[in-house]
Amino acid sequence: MTSSGTNPPWGGAQRSASVTAAWELLLPAAAAPARGRGRALQEALREAIRSGRLVPGTRLPSSRELAADLRVSRGLVTEAYEQLTAEGYVRSDRGAGTWVSSAVRGAVRAAHDLAPRTPGASVDFRPGTPDLSLFPRSAWATAHRAALGRLPHSSLGYPDPRGLPELREALAALLARRRGVVADPERLVVCSGVAQATTLLGFVLHGRGLRTVGVEDPGSPEHASLFASAGLTTVPLPLDEEGLAPAPLTHSGVRAVVTTPAHQFPTGIAYSATRRRALLDWARTTDGLIVEDDYDGDFRYDRAPVGALQGLDPEHVAYTGSVSKSLAPGLRLGWLLAPATMTDDIVARKRTMDLGNPAVDQAVLADFVTRGGYDRQLRRCQRAYRQRRDALTAALAEHFPGTEVSGIAAGLHIIARLPERYGPEPVFLQRAAGRGIALRPLSDCGTMRPADRTVNLVLGYAHLAPPDITRGVRLLAQAQRDTRGQDIDGSRGPVFI
Repeated sequence: MTSSGTNPPWGGAQRSASVTAAWELLLPAAAAPARGRGRALQEALREAIRSGRLVPGTRLPSSRELAADLRVSRGLVTEAYEQLTAEGYVRSDRGAGTWVSSAVRGAVRAAHDLAPRTPGASVDFRPGTPDLSLFPRSAWATAHRAALGRLPHSSLGYPDPRGLPELREALAALLARRRGVVADPERLVVCSGVAQATTLLGFVLHGRGLRTVGVEDPGSPEHASLFASAGLTTVPLPLDEEGLAPAPLTHSGVRAVVTTPAHQFPTGIAYSATRRRALLDWARTTDGLIVEDDYDGDFRYDRAPVGALQGLDPEHVAYTGSVSKSLAPGLRLGWLLAPATMTDDIVARKRTMDLGNPAVDQAVLADFVTRGGYDRQLRRCQRAYRQRRDALTAALAEHFPGTEVSGIAAGLHIIARLPERYGPEPVFLQRAAGRGIALRPLSDCGTMRPADRTVNLVLGYAHLAPPDITRGVRLLAQAQRDTRGQDIDGSRGPVFI
């Protein structure tokens, strides 16, 4: 190889530093095994151009010069130049040499993580996240090996957009047994979580002429953006102590409404039997659709959970659920049970959206459910989350006397209404943020604004170990000291309503 210091031999010291750096980058490619040397040289040149080490407008050495310096055949370099010219990385003008194309823009080398997290939070009480350390890695790995071992080659092609038949059958049996739904596997669609199920319904409703859909107020903030992506506007509908208030629903004129009747998010109430009947009467009278989001229906700690609303009228209720709270949201596996009149349209939309969920992941979940692993996981989570709920209410009783904890003993969060002496809410939240404590106020979940001195919090606990819950509440109390440095105290324990 030519010895010329740090400068490439095809231009001497006058060549730019970018060419020098790129020349050094090509040396490993030239030393690659003979069979792969051409591909290695092409990729090295691409990387030098993409990374900006060879900037647009840089003239490359002739094929003869580069081949001599790298001690490779001229044909190999010529082939590399021709391939990169065809791809648009370089341009070659007869008699004028080969140049880096101005059409190339350097790619960003770092990949940014946009996952929803709170950097720097010492304690995160925001709701919605399960304990990901409870994910059954060993059992899931066993199911994965079993699924791969039995999965025929044909199942690795494009799947039925509804999902693998064995998974739909396993989920139908599971949901009928645990949640009391009418589960026809032919009407069950495997989705990328409840988010995709909601979006699918939105597209189908929009295609049928609907432009609005009712949502609970307070309710999940995500519903508005999901339906907006399908061209629908959400109409907030108020709740009372029994569930969705009937009169505002009737007067709103909506033909579809999203509900969480087993454990309303975020208030934590369970719809009364009277309100469930009234909701179904509304759907039958208006030929409307109830979208039942059963986001945590398996987690009831004081009694058996109430069955799903869909079991009472599967032709007027679309039922959605997922493994996001029981296994992990990162699996992106959920389901949608649709009325018969909507199923074909939903499946057609699902097909154009993504051609179906990954077949291997579906096969693993089917094996995990049919072999009893999912039931064991639910029992494990129920024990852990009940213990953590108890730890949170005990810590609130100790450090925030007089706090009212509302809702049934279920799910992964509680509503805590603090005595007025801890308000106003903006000041409370500011003090908590100053200590690195992440909170979600109830006011984030609806249109109603809190009273001047009221502090209503939606506190998630499932993802926190009991010692962390106790420590977090203690830190939250310490953050709420008055200007004299004394703790704000009270005289009575928490009230459960």
